[in-house]
Amino acid sequence: DSDELENGSHNGSSSSEEEEEAAVNEWDLGRFLMQQMQLPVVHLASICKVVEALVENLLHTCHVITLGTTLLHLEPCIGVGSAFEGWNPHGDPVYSLLVPLKPPTGHCFHMELGIAGELPSRRGRVRVELECVCSRQRLLGDVQCSLHHAEDEQGRDQDPCLLQCLCSHSYLDVEKTARWLQLLVTNAWLLLPASHRCHLTVLPSLRSCKLRLENVSRRALAIELLLGVQQGDSGVFLTSQEPEAGVSSSTTWQESCAVPEVLFFRLMAKQVPRDSCHLTCLKLFVHLLEGTAFSTDCLKTVLMHLLTVTPLSGWHTGDLLGRMDEFLQYLQHCLEEKQLHHFLLGNERVPREVPLPLDFRTANPLNLFQHLEREPEACAQALRELREV
Repeated sequence: DSDELENGSHNGSSSSEEEEEAAVNEWDLGRFLMQQMQLPVVHLASICKVVEALVENLLHTCHVITLGTTLLHLEPCIGVGSAFEGWNPHGDPVYSLLVPLKPPTGHCFHMELGIAGELPSRRGRVRVELECVCSRQRLLGDVQCSLHHAEDEQGRDQDPCLLQCLCSHSYLDVEKTARWLQLLVTNAWLLLPASHRCHLTVLPSLRSCKLRLENVSRRALAIELLLGVQQGDSGVFLTSQEPEAGVSSSTTWQESCAVPEVLFFRLMAKQVPRDSCHLTCLKLFVHLLEGTAFSTDCLKTVLMHLLTVTPLSGWHTGDLLGRMDEFLQYLQHCLEEKQLHHFLLGNERVPREVPLPLDFRTANPLNLFQHLEREPEACAQALRELREV
């Protein structure tokens, strides 16, 4: 009876009370949304640190195993992708880490990149060449110059394994290198103390090292180690990530801006308010526009532009609704103008702390919405989907 009375009282409430209840203060709604989204972000950051430390231990052990060989050197890993940018689109994240590759002593890499007009999705190959280390051989005696002593009996005993094992026609082979790393990680894991408490499975993959880490509570993490060769001293790499459709060569590597992007978000994290809502804003729009014409990369590009054209002091928790409205207006304007520029190409607003190749900074801006000029129906559909939000 009391329930019926309570329900009757609720149903009989005045329209003014309903309106008052519906008129939620923007600050309160912003705080509510932030609370819902912030806890997973804090948890995500702590897991990222654990994963990064674990992978560093794995790579160090791999380095110890390969000491004295003329195979690749594995440099310290770099966390990339949404998890290491501080957010996660949906579901359980994949913790992606880039493992930079360096040639062993007596070898060098030469990049053969596609034409500049393909920026920022150029493909390229990595040619491996021998280089003279005769001076070091005479001074230290710790290496054999394969370039000038290949005919010696000793030289034949120390053939350049990199060229023989991990290359195809003198080009670094993505698939061979991935298989080598998978085998190396499998052996290195058995030497780590963590192997007594957790179970690591190396999953099948042609171009990367995919791992499933499971603890005693049966909770699992998905980790992917991508291989990469750095372009000069920039943050842009040729990586082993899956190539675009139609590219099947195992010696083809894909240019990636993942490192500059994660460095940009780390830089912003130091400059925005402590209770910043910028990543919450991005995550909400990725959720709201899931299944539409707007890709995650497109929405991330919008956010990166907004962070460089709006005052960073305006990204407090209480500003969330205002920033979401601004996000929508910016995206709608881009659609109407059929123009959204790639953030890292020819953009003078990219902070100098983000290391980019010179041709990125001097390139003409790249319009990511250029195809909409030729596809008016796709543009109209995107506008309809945006208005429904």
